[in-house]
This record gives sequence, structure tokens and C-alpha cells, in this order.
Amino acid sequence: MSKELKIKLDNRSKTLRKYIVRALLSANRGHFGSSMSLVEILRVLYDDIILFDNRNPKYEKRDRVILSKGHGCLALYSILADKNFFNKKEFDKYCSLNSILGGHPESHKVPGVEASTGALGHGLPIAVGIALSLKLKKSKSKVYVIVGDGELNEGSNWEAMMSAKKYKLSNLKIIVDYNKIQSYDFVKNVIDLEPLDHKFKSFGFDVSEVNGHNIKELRKNFLQFKKKNSKKSSVTICHTIKGKGFKMAENNPVWHHKNSFSNEEIKLIEKSIN
Repeated sequence: MSKELKIKLDNRSKTLRKYIVRALLSANRGHFGSSMSLVEILRVLYDDIILFDNRNPKYEKRDRVILSKGHGCLALYSILADKNFFNKKEFDKYCSLNSILGGHPESHKVPGVEASTGALGHGLPIAVGIALSLKLKKSKSKVYVIVGDGELNEGSNWEAMMSAKKYKLSNLKIIVDYNKIQSYDFVKNVIDLEPLDHKFKSFGFDVSEVNGHNIKELRKNFLQFKKKNSKKSSVTICHTIKGKGFKMAENNPVWHHKNSFSNEEIKLIEKSIN
């Protein structure tokens, strides 16, 4: 699938990345690569799939999106600001003492954030609990939880999946941001996940794979889940590129997180985004 990932970004995807860059350069630090691989996934969910109300973030009939890989929260902030959950001026205060936007998302501070995440491995258990609650209430709402590939090292995810199968949570979709890099190295060098699709299937999930930067593929896949009448939970493995849109950062573990940006790096970032 590597060749298929080389897809050109349209203006909307570039605009959402500009918000992320605005925050990163304002704070002079942050999870760069981890946010860029998520943009199209979140964009399609909020543009085409989920039901939400930006004036009433706790609207009872809303669909839930939980970003379990909380360190990629700048991508979530980007789409939430774009949808007017909060003012875009907050990007200029990112990670400052008087900002609502931190390096990990906090549900009690940021409108539209469903769960405070970042201690990797607990977003999916939260999502399973919410999905079960909604099922008991006979709600039509769906739960989408986005997990990182490195995060799947955590056993809590697999325990949660056993529960999802037991309770036939057909209202739950797991979306894997499979950018092949975790923290300091490539996933295959840390704990190899392959064959990842077989692992999910063995837990009783409907499994599909898409190019995580292809808007049409993502939309088609997510819409199928929205309409599908099934007794199974669903998993979409999204093959993505860490640092997507910035050549110096793409597939480069060094850009997982930056504590500061050199003048040369800032020039490269600005050149790439314009």
C-alpha cells in the first residue's frame, strides 16, 4: 500500500495543517508527525460522517469521537476549531498557562473533546464503555475511537476488544492510525504488529484497510459502517504517513515530537505549508 499513500493534499487538508503549524510554532514544541497523519481521518469524520452540534457539544444524540492517541490532539483541535467549537485564536496560546489547548486533550477544558486521553491504551476501553451504555439506551449514536499503532502494544486495548465482542457492540468503530512509527523508532523494530488484520479478525471484528489520506476511500469506508446492519464491531486500518505533507518529516521518527524548532526547520515548515 506504500505507493498508494503518495496522494496530493487538497486545499482543505492544507488549511487544517496550517492550524496545526500555527500552534506548534506558537509554542515552539509539540507532536508534529503524530498530528499530521491524522488530519484526513478526522476531516472525513467531521465533514461527512458524524452527527454533532458545536453550540451544544454534549448534545445527547451526537456521535462520539474519541482520540485515544491523545498526543496527536493538534489534529483534533484543528478540526474542532474549523467547526467553530472554539475560537482559532486559541492556537496562538497553545500550551501556555492561560490556554485551553494542552499537549494532550482535556475534556473538561476543550469543547468537543469527549475524553481526556494520552495515557496510551485507555481510549478504547472508554469507548467500549460508552458504546455499551448507548446500546443499553437503544441509542442510534455511533462511537469512533482512533488509536495509534504503537498504542496497540498496550494489553488494555485487547481486553477491551474482548468485551466489545462479548457485548456485540456494532455501534463501535476502531480506527487505527497505522503510520508505522511509534515514539523513537519504527513499529516493526519495537513490537511488530503484523499480521495486524488477522489479529483483529481473531477477536471477531469486521476488518477493512484503506489509504488514510484518501478522502474518497475514507468516506466510503466510514459511510458503510454508518449504514451497516451488523452484530460485530468494526475496525478500519488506515495506512498513513507520519508527518504527511512535510517532506523532511515524513516517515522520520525524529519528527514524532519536537522540543523546539531551529530557524532552518521553521523555514522548511513554512515553505512546505505555503
